[in-house]
This record gives sequence, structure tokens and C-alpha cells, in this order.
Amino acid sequence: MFKKNALWLAVAASAMLVVTACSNDPEQAENTSDEAENSASGAELTIDLSSDPVSLDPHGANDGNSLYVMGTLYNKLVEFDENNEIQPSLATSLEQIEDDVWEAKLREDVTFHDGSAFNAEVVKANLDRVRDPDLGSPVAFLFDKITDVEVIDEYTVHIHTDGPFSPLPSHLAHPAGGMISKEAIDADYEAIENGEPAFSYVDAHPIGTGFFELDSRTSGESVSVTRNEDYWDKGNLAKASGITFKTVPEEATRIAELQGDVADIIYPVNPSSISEIESAENTTVKQSPSSNLTYLGFNTEVEPFTDKRVRQAINMAIDKDSIINGLLDGVAEPAIGPLAPTVTGYSQNIDTFEYDQEEARQLLAEAGYEDGFDATLTVNSSTASLVDLATYLQAQLEEIGIHVSVNPVESATYLEMTGDGETEMFIGTWGTVTVDADYGLYPMFHSSNFGAPGNRTFFANEQLDDLLEQARKETDEQKRLALYEEAQNVLAEEAPVVNLYHSVLLAGMGDDIEGFWQYPASIFYLRDTEKVE
Repeated sequence: MFKKNALWLAVAASAMLVVTACSNDPEQAENTSDEAENSASGAELTIDLSSDPVSLDPHGANDGNSLYVMGTLYNKLVEFDENNEIQPSLATSLEQIEDDVWEAKLREDVTFHDGSAFNAEVVKANLDRVRDPDLGSPVAFLFDKITDVEVIDEYTVHIHTDGPFSPLPSHLAHPAGGMISKEAIDADYEAIENGEPAFSYVDAHPIGTGFFELDSRTSGESVSVTRNEDYWDKGNLAKASGITFKTVPEEATRIAELQGDVADIIYPVNPSSISEIESAENTTVKQSPSSNLTYLGFNTEVEPFTDKRVRQAINMAIDKDSIINGLLDGVAEPAIGPLAPTVTGYSQNIDTFEYDQEEARQLLAEAGYEDGFDATLTVNSSTASLVDLATYLQAQLEEIGIHVSVNPVESATYLEMTGDGETEMFIGTWGTVTVDADYGLYPMFHSSNFGAPGNRTFFANEQLDDLLEQARKETDEQKRLALYEEAQNVLAEEAPVVNLYHSVLLAGMGDDIEGFWQYPASIFYLRDTEKVE
């Protein structure tokens, strides 16, 4: 049943205990600022996305399209660079001074888009808000190990955690760590008191410190941002004067707009469309490694998926290689577990199910389903490749007697249905944004995160919970990696999902676009992106 892979790999940068910034030479900063002002006069850009952002409040959403836009509006205390290494941003240093205390020293020259000051009180207000149980933030799990945020002085905070928590720097670098002005936070709480939904004020007034600021927004159509001319990092103003993020659900339309020079960048791109874009004049596809997982998920609270033999049988009935070669033109990596090779904690020493339809049928018979059964597979219709994948899985499962009805729904409905447990099977995607195993496993599989936070399979296992909790506290990196390997093997046995593949990030763009890159979790880095003559 299982195939054991023999090689251990731990990749990507682990969370750093000390993050520091070098001081800038004033004369050099002035010269750099002049250069930035000269170079930051570029044309506006248009980026076509597959759907609307759910929210522009970093505490109010965790979907890709929201993160792509929010990345332009907010800064975090620390941020990942192009090499997936954590670098200072709004904090000049982040240091673990005790097992359960991290000290952040803050920049003293930062203002928000509304002109208000960034300081320690703002950091406390943000980290307290995202953890506020009355608000129910979908990204609260990232900060649930924080017990208190202590203001030491105007530009120093101590972040107290419930015991050692090694992944804290990478969690603070997640888009959910984007700093919102305290005035906007206060206004959001006031709006709640007046009967408005949580996050609604900040969604409409996303006041950050980022290199762009909100210009306009038309629901269902577009979000436009304009360059922040008062950006605190004077030497690094945005290269483009503005960006419009358009909502264009149909990939064929996105490609037509790219080729017609209506759009400068489009995302996502179906692997089957690479040749069409590459063969056209003046357009190309940028390929980047991802930390993403595409998986087939089971609602483990709904029969027959309560029986792990059924889940294991489906794992054995699916030929991942044929999916990758047949549907994705070979542009993906088969998943042996939930973590991609770009993620710290990835291991090849994970039990996997071999493709074996006959053994799959035997397992179904043992579970009492020798004649198969009917099931519904829900899929987000905004991504054509996932709809194609659903149809492909439908055909493969039919071969072992499982009769699948494919249910394509638009993005908001998909998120609601899977978050509320209103599915039997579903096609899911998960990006390990922090490139750390804690984020790749804890939200998706810990029993405290049912629904919208990430555990859309509603899977609960005490042994797994214990392993993931131990790993969060472990400060010895090798012991921590061993715990994650053990956790992944528990998941392999219990099979709440079929780990299908790790995608390659595919963004279509004009040949005249420079400075664009994507983090492994697919988030765009757009400060230096520009259209060149």
C-alpha cells in the first residue's frame, strides 16, 4: 500500500532568531532618494486577476486575490525577500530575548497613508485586534501563540508567547502581519458598535504604510492603487505610478487582454496556455517555484469519508503522473506530502500510496462499498485548470465504482461551502505563505482550525494535534523537523486529503515588464515592477 521514500531534505530558510537592519548613511539615502524620484515615474500597470479580493483588511481575508492587492498597501514588521529570507521592514530588529519573549525595535520615520504615525502602540493595536476572538479573524491562528504585546517605549515592543514559538518571525512576515493605522482600527471598532460587520471599515479604507495607497474600487470590476509619494523608504518608491487590478474570471479573456496590450500582467495562467502566450509577439510566461499544494479533500465528518479505508482507496485510485502530464503539460511536481520542496520541513521520507486500482477496489470492499457509491465534488470555477482537474478525477474514480458529480461554484460560494463543511469532496489549494511547515500543516490539519482558517476537511486526530503543538514549541531545528516528518506520516496513514501536486507559478506578461517576481505562495512583489520602453 505504502511506498517509502528514503531521502530527507529540509529546504528554505528557517525562522531567524535575530533580524537586524543596517543603518543608512544620510548622504547615501539622499542620493538614493533622488535616484528613486527620477526612476519612479513609470507608466501605470494593469493586472488581470481571476476574481475579486474578498477584503483589503489584512485581518479580514486569507485568499490569494486579497493578498495580491494588499501586498501593495501594507508593510509588516519583517518581510521575506526574493530568496525567502526574512529581512527587516517596519522593525529594524526582531530578537528572541527569552524563550517566550521577542523584542521588536521599530523604525522612527514611518507614517501611514492618512499621515498618522507608526509606533509601538500601533503594533500592539494590530496584534491585539487580529487575536480578538469577538472579531473572528480568519488569520487569527497565525498569532494564537501570542499572549501579550507589551509597549516598552514609543518604538519598542515585547511580544510574549505561550512558551517558545520558533515560527514567530515567519508568521509576522505573513500578509496578515500588515500594519493598519490605529485610526482605521478604532474606526472599524466604532463601525461594529454601530451594527456594521467586522473588518468592513478597514476593507473600505485600507490605510497602511505601503508603497501604494488605495485610489478607487469598484466591486466586481477593479481595485486601483496609486504610488505613495510619501513612502517611508524614500530610496525605494514604487516604479509604477499606479496599478489597476481587474477582475477577469475567464482565462481566454485574460489572455486576449494581455495580447491586446490591455493588460500588462495576468494571473493565473493555465499550463495548457503557455504555448499560446509564448508564441505570440511581445508576451511571455514567467515561471516560478511555489509553496502551493493542490489537493483533493474529503469532509471527514460525512460518510463514507469518515472511514479512512475509503480515503486510502481514493488515494490509490488516482494517477498523479497522468494528471501532471495529461492536464498540466508536465508543469508541476507530484506531491508526496502536503509540503512543497520550497518549505522548511519538507521531507522525502514520507509514506505515500502507490497507484493501484485493484487494491483500491479491495479497500472499498473491506469498507462495505464493493459496489461503490455516489459523491459530489465541489470545485472553484474561477480557475479553469481546477475544473479540468475535477473532470479528470471524476473519470479516474469512476473506474473503481465511485460515481462523482462535479459541482463548479464561483469563488465566494466555494469558500463559504468548504468553510461551513457543506461538501463531500472538494478540490483545494493551499499556499504555505510563511514557507515554514507550521503554516503548511497547523491550519490545514489541527483540530482547532475547522473551516475557514484552513481545516476544510474537518479532520481531527489527537496524535497529530500533539505533534504539531510540540513542533511549534521546539527550538532545536533538527528535532522540530523530525516532528514534522512524523506528523506528515500520520497524515499519510489517515489520508484526509489526496496530495496531488505542487504547482509552478505561471504569470503571463508583456516582454516590456521588468522587476516582477512572486513569492513561493504566489503573492506578487510589485514595488519594483515597471513597464520599460
